[in-house]
Amino acid sequence: MDKSWKIALFSCLLISLFASAYAQTCASYTFSSNRLYSKCNDLPYLNSYLHWNYHPTNGTVDIAFRHTNVDTSTWVAWALNLNGTGMAGSQALVALHNTSGLPHAYTSSVSGYGTTLAESTLSFSVPSLSVEYVSSDMLIYATLVLPSNRTSLNQVWQAGPVSGGTPGQHPSGNNLLSTGTVDFLSGNTSSNSGGVASQMRKRNTHGILNAISWGILLPVGAIIARYLKTFKSADPAWFYLHVTCQSAAYIVGVAGWATGLKLGSDSVGIQYNTHRNIGITLFCLGTLQVFALLLRPKKDHKYRLYWNIYHWGVGYAVIILSIMNIFKGFDILNPGKSWKRAYIGIIIALGSIACILEAFTWFVVLSRKKKNGSDPKYPHVSNGENGVNGYGGTRSQQVV
Repeated sequence: MDKSWKIALFSCLLISLFASAYAQTCASYTFSSNRLYSKCNDLPYLNSYLHWNYHPTNGTVDIAFRHTNVDTSTWVAWALNLNGTGMAGSQALVALHNTSGLPHAYTSSVSGYGTTLAESTLSFSVPSLSVEYVSSDMLIYATLVLPSNRTSLNQVWQAGPVSGGTPGQHPSGNNLLSTGTVDFLSGNTSSNSGGVASQMRKRNTHGILNAISWGILLPVGAIIARYLKTFKSADPAWFYLHVTCQSAAYIVGVAGWATGLKLGSDSVGIQYNTHRNIGITLFCLGTLQVFALLLRPKKDHKYRLYWNIYHWGVGYAVIILSIMNIFKGFDILNPGKSWKRAYIGIIIALGSIACILEAFTWFVVLSRKKKNGSDPKYPHVSNGENGVNGYGGTRSQQVV
C-alpha cells in the first residue's frame, strides 16, 4: 500500500513537470493554420512568444507573434526598434479587436511615449500582415523585409487596454521590462530588462529632482519673498530664507536638467521637443536670475525699479513654465496616478496658502494704513519700510 502510494505520487509529479514544461515552451505549440517555424523564443514577460523563419536569400523573415490570455478589450504589439531599446522609436505590428468586434492588425511607427499607436507605414517594408484570435490567444503573422539585411535587432512587445477601438496607455511593471534583442539568423535572443530598469531609474531621478526644485522649492521661495517681508519682525530673515530656497532650487534643478540632457542623448529616435525646449528655457532664465543678483543696484539707485520689475517678471515666468513642464514630464514618464495626484495636491496646497496669506497681508497692510496713514497705492509698504521688492527700496521704486 505504501509503495503503490509513492509510485502514484511520483507519477503525478512527473506528469505535472511535463505538463508545465509543455505549457511554457514555444516549441510545443501547434498553429491552427498548420504554419511551421524553424525557430522560436519564449519571451520572458507578458505571456508572449515569437516564432520565425529567416530567408537569407532575400533578407526577409516570416514571424508569428503570440500573446496568450488576451480578452477582446486588449491590444497587443510586437516591434523592432532600429535605433533604441524601448517602445518609442520602434516599428510596431499592432493587433486588437476593432469596433465591430473583429481582430484587426496594422502597422504603427511609434514616435514617442505618449503614442496612441495610430496606423502608419513603417521604415521597412511589410509585404504581408494578418491576425488570428484563437482560444484567447492573439497571433500576429507578418513578413518583414529586414532593413539593410540586418539580422540582429532590438525587439519590443507590449499589451494594453482598448477604449472605443483606440489603444490606451499600457501599465507599468513587466510592461516596462518587455524588451530584448533577437538574432533571426542564429536564433539567439537576450533580454534588455536590466538596461531598461537602469533607464527607468534615470528617468525617475530626473523627474523627482525637477519636481522638487522647479516645481516646489521655487514657488515656496516666491511665497516667502512676497508675504513674509510684510512683517517687520521677519526682516531681514525673509530675504535670506528666500535666497536659500531659490539657490537650493537652482542647484537641484541644474542636476535634474543635466540628467535630462543625458537621457535625451541616450534616447535616439524619441521626440519630446516641447519638454526639452521648456527645460532649456528654464535653465537659461534660472541662470540669468542667479547672475542678476550680482548686478542688483542699491536701494536708492535710479535703476532699482527696473531691476525689480525684471526680477519679479522673470521669477514668476519661471514658476509658471516649471509647473507646465512638470506636467509635460508626467505625460512622458507616465508614473502611477498617485504621483501626479500628489503633485497636484502640493500645488493646490501652495496656491491655497498663497491666497490665505494674500488676504491676511492686505488685512495687515490696510490696518497699518488706517493706523499710520500709509499710501493704499502701495499695499506692501509700511512707512517706507519693507518695500514690495523686499530690499527696502524707496516708495517710488517699488512694484506691487
